[in-house]
Amino acid sequence: MTGTCASLIKRVTNKEMLNRVHHISIICSDYNRSRAFYVEILGLEIIRETYRDERKSYKLDLSLNGEYIIELFSFPDPPERVSNPEASGLRHLAFEVDNLDHAIEILKRKDVTAEPVRLDENTGKRFTFFPDPDNLPIELYEK
Repeated sequence: MTGTCASLIKRVTNKEMLNRVHHISIICSDYNRSRAFYVEILGLEIIRETYRDERKSYKLDLSLNGEYIIELFSFPDPPERVSNPEASGLRHLAFEVDNLDHAIEILKRKDVTAEPVRLDENTGKRFTFFPDPDNLPIELYEK
């Protein structure tokens, strides 16, 4: 916005409106495979698992270190995720790790292959990506 309209709108600070990210919602194509990936491979903890018969859908609430972060949904025949070339919308999920090499080794032992490690030009921090079962990119970003 420019001109008079913009000057009439008071800037809202994040402290006035937003507290934190509450959760991230993911729709998967194969519930059992994705459930195993997020729980057994990534080690997220199940808060609640609900089957909604009217929607023929599961809703799995997952936490990391006691903090609710992901809703994993299944729906009958969801369309595939548009990924390459990158499309508008959610680009990836990112998790902070203390030791990137250790995290990559744990993934490798669970038959998950991460991309080559890269360096963030802005922060000097190391990071990598790997796909979830539906090719949603997941980033590990070293602390």
